[in-house]
Amino acid sequence: MLKLSQLWRTTTVRLTALFLLIFVVFSVLLLGLIWWQTTMQLQKAQTDAIDREAAALVRIDADGGFRETLNAVLRLAQQPGPGIYFVADQSGQMLLGNVTDLPPEVLSDPGTFTFNYERSRPPGVDEDAPAPTGTALVRSVRLESGLILVVGRDVVERRGYSAIILQWFGIGVAGIMVFSLIAGVVTAVRVLRRVETINATSRKIMSGSLSERVPVTRRNDEFDGLATSLNQMLDRIEQLMQGMKEVTDNVAHDLKTPLTRLRNRAESALRDGQGDDAQREALETTIEESDRLIKTFNALLMIARAEAGTPSGAFSELDLSAVVADVAELYGPLAEDEGLELVAEVVEGVRLNGNRELLGQALVNLVENALKYYEPVEGKAGKITVSLRKAGPRVLIEVTDNGPGIPAEDRTRVVERFVRLEKSRTMPGSGLGLSLVSAVTRLHGGEFRIEDNAPGVRAVIELPGVAG
Repeated sequence: MLKLSQLWRTTTVRLTALFLLIFVVFSVLLLGLIWWQTTMQLQKAQTDAIDREAAALVRIDADGGFRETLNAVLRLAQQPGPGIYFVADQSGQMLLGNVTDLPPEVLSDPGTFTFNYERSRPPGVDEDAPAPTGTALVRSVRLESGLILVVGRDVVERRGYSAIILQWFGIGVAGIMVFSLIAGVVTAVRVLRRVETINATSRKIMSGSLSERVPVTRRNDEFDGLATSLNQMLDRIEQLMQGMKEVTDNVAHDLKTPLTRLRNRAESALRDGQGDDAQREALETTIEESDRLIKTFNALLMIARAEAGTPSGAFSELDLSAVVADVAELYGPLAEDEGLELVAEVVEGVRLNGNRELLGQALVNLVENALKYYEPVEGKAGKITVSLRKAGPRVLIEVTDNGPGIPAEDRTRVVERFVRLEKSRTMPGSGLGLSLVSAVTRLHGGEFRIEDNAPGVRAVIELPGVAG
């Protein structure tokens, strides 16, 4: 069960609290503005209505005299509603109206006033009953006939309406605060549960279970995106760890024999009775074995750098056409010595960002493999083709031959480190050439594959991002 302190430490709850605070402040300001604007509009509407009635009664007084004025005020005063009407003579004595008494300043000075008042009791109402009271907004006018006219409206209803608006806005803000707080807590709990699954998976992986993966739901939200990326990273880490284990095992297995042979020959050369020629031969053999071991370790180092994304040189824009053409030209004479024809089919002007040394080494490995493991077919001239071509937004480097080829079940396996097919075990080599090609291709964001050339083998390096 999550504690309150844990919830408060989460970013979700803190952001929710910040949003809630901003929302409440904004709501209060908006409430005040709406309430003020509503009150002002209601007051303006009442003031306009008072001014219109006062103006109409002034015209009636001017045209018909005080009797017409009294009749008009009497009719208005008898109508139900918030209207307030009062007529007094020049001395301030009430002649008629629906209010019983007015403050002296209302009758002495024309203008606009607000005051508390008592209404006249309607006919038939008990005289002992308390008179209706209220708050009035009035305008007093002295007429040409000498009468004092007071026209106004009761503002209690208007204020009550404003109070209702204020009350319900307050209830709405309180409700939003409560529901926002609940939503923030629920969201934080859900987020913490998703994060906890990632933490739990991480703890299992740190304990040694590299096969564990972060669960992915069907919601396809940002957590699923994060879990997918983490799982891909974990797959890559597990692959590298497995590769490291295999390399360690393969190094221990494949290098044990040449090192033992190296030691035995050195020991044999030091025995008594060995002549200078035998010792010289032993030293030459030792140097050859040492060179092969150094070459193997250099290949392993280059593969490790490529897979780690740290090539020996920085990436730069290079002329890939020139690189492929140079390699084909370099190995042309060697192919002739082996009785093979090496053909170069290079599209000019292919440029991309990459590491010239690594791409060149990868192509060299493919050409050397084609030369080393080619088996002539009776009645057919041996041919190796080195080609470079564009395929849409990608570029393909291909090394093909017309030999017997590689069985389909072995085409994936030969890319692994130290893997050598049975027919090639009698030839010198370490089984790392194609592994280096694959690592260099992945470093450049491409794909390396071995296909059937019918007959023969087609080794394809497919790279993205053609620059020109």
